[in-house]
Amino acid sequence: MNILNRITDRFSKVQPLPAGTYHLLILNASTVLQLNPTAAEYAYHFIKGTNPEEAAAQVSKRYRVDQKIALADFSNFTDQIHTLISTSDLDPASFLNFERAQPHSADSTLRLDCALTYRLPEHTSAEHAPVKRVERELNTEEWQTIMDKAWQAGIPHIIFTGGEPTLREDLPQLIAHAEKNGQVCGLLTDGIKLIDRNYFETLLQTGLDHIMLILQPNEPTSWKAIEAIVPQDIFLTVHFTLTKENVSEAQNILQKVAHLAVENISLSASDSDLLDELLELQETASSLRLTIRWDLPVPYSASNPVAYETQDDEVPSGAGKTWMYLEPDGDVLPAQGEANKVLGNFLKDKWETIVNK
Repeated sequence: MNILNRITDRFSKVQPLPAGTYHLLILNASTVLQLNPTAAEYAYHFIKGTNPEEAAAQVSKRYRVDQKIALADFSNFTDQIHTLISTSDLDPASFLNFERAQPHSADSTLRLDCALTYRLPEHTSAEHAPVKRVERELNTEEWQTIMDKAWQAGIPHIIFTGGEPTLREDLPQLIAHAEKNGQVCGLLTDGIKLIDRNYFETLLQTGLDHIMLILQPNEPTSWKAIEAIVPQDIFLTVHFTLTKENVSEAQNILQKVAHLAVENISLSASDSDLLDELLELQETASSLRLTIRWDLPVPYSASNPVAYETQDDEVPSGAGKTWMYLEPDGDVLPAQGEANKVLGNFLKDKWETIVNK
């Protein structure tokens, strides 16, 4: 009987780890590593803080490998992860010798861009947000329910946008809820309210992880907002939209941004006729050592320099796949501005129904 049990055990199917979302520290949700079963189990034990000997023993038993080899592999894996965490600008795929997939080719949704409101500050033109698209805004509890459903669906990244999301008095509560779940939390804003030090400190303390500031070059308060954010320990991207009105000053604007010690820039154009100027501006950004971030939500513009450069390379856009857009009433769109392609309502519908449309 013992011999039969050993033979059965030897040829029995390896049981996978339980499905779920496990996290120790999520730095951002822009890079996804696809691990083989053994490496995935090492990652699982790393997150759980399992004793190395115990982790090696479990891997050895599950995959029938020598325990000493399993222990050495686990040690090497954890050393690589610690190096990734502690070394800035280290590309995970290259460092781990992984094959790089096309951008936004992941099968799962990694980010929700949540328009909390379509309301705008008094000084902003109403054309910048579709204020008549929705009949009501979800309340605090409803948005919290959506974040919980997103987390249960394995979506690790939430960005609050609008309209102007800082007009919502419950924004700190919503950020705190994302933090409680363990989700990465970003904010797309004009930044004006962040000049208020107490308010900004509240957002930082509740768990805000990164900011995209929509630059209004002719507004002094916009530059003051940058000056308020840069000294803080938070990731900042400044978004600049190139228009026919500001194209002659665009180079100077980028130089001013760099002079304020901003490290990341997002660029878009209001008109496809500005393609040449936009690509030239990208070169300027590079010369100023500004890193171009192009996969964050942009205020009602699909234009960005990378999209123009790769339009013939069939690079997946990610819209409706890697990320989705939620309107203030909870309706789900593949991306911002895709109002004729409502996939469902995140508050009312099951995630499986939405994502399979």
